[in-house]
Amino acid sequence: MNFIDQISRSIEILSPPKKIISLVPSQTELLFDLGLENSIIGITKFCVHPKNLKKSKNIIGGTKNLNLEKIKKLKPDFIIANKEENELTQIEELAKEFPVFVTDVKTLDTALEMIQLLGNITETDLKAEILIKTIISKRSELPGCSPRTAIYLIWKEPYLTIGGDTFINSMLGEAGFKNCFGSNYRYPEVNLAQMEEKDPEFLFLSSEPYPFKQVHMLELQKSFPKTRVLLVDGEMFSWYGSRMQLAFPYFKNLHKVISGEN
Repeated sequence: MNFIDQISRSIEILSPPKKIISLVPSQTELLFDLGLENSIIGITKFCVHPKNLKKSKNIIGGTKNLNLEKIKKLKPDFIIANKEENELTQIEELAKEFPVFVTDVKTLDTALEMIQLLGNITETDLKAEILIKTIISKRSELPGCSPRTAIYLIWKEPYLTIGGDTFINSMLGEAGFKNCFGSNYRYPEVNLAQMEEKDPEFLFLSSEPYPFKQVHMLELQKSFPKTRVLLVDGEMFSWYGSRMQLAFPYFKNLHKVISGEN
């Protein structure tokens, strides 16, 4: 069958695929939650959810450094990749021999679209629809509030934040915060002076890809005495797929923490 991926490529895929390789952690978790554990034959070293999956699957490298020869030997009938997380040259090389479905997720809507597309391809439509309804339901439980300004850091030395064209930016907005660097693109490098100029109400330090810790929070709090500096779970802001059903309850609890209710 022919399917159109999220970068408008037409892909011929044996549906449902029986030998799947996932090149993205959040999409690996989604495949598992759609009931496709037995069809997954390869995942990356960063595919940490569910925790037991790495013990039984072939590890085919990292998202940016795939072991192409190992993938070719596994002879997959379906590879799921992502425009941002995987390298174009490696995807193009794999696409010469295998059906590679590329996702492009920058908003909640495109994330939900991706879930539905994957459900269609793998003939798990009902599970995909139930998951989508669950995510939307959890989203509706968030308290309404005026957006509060925030800076979200993903890296240190140099500091990197998020621009307006990222999935994290979209989820930050869903959580009730306005990105101080929303007019920028991708992942701009920023310094303390640039951040101080924005005078944010909140400074969020993500747990990934850089593992910010308590010591970093205390250090930055000294530079931002009027700003609330908090450590946040990066998976809840950056993982598109089934983890979104956990993200919205996390955002709800975050507001409780901020307001002193928790």
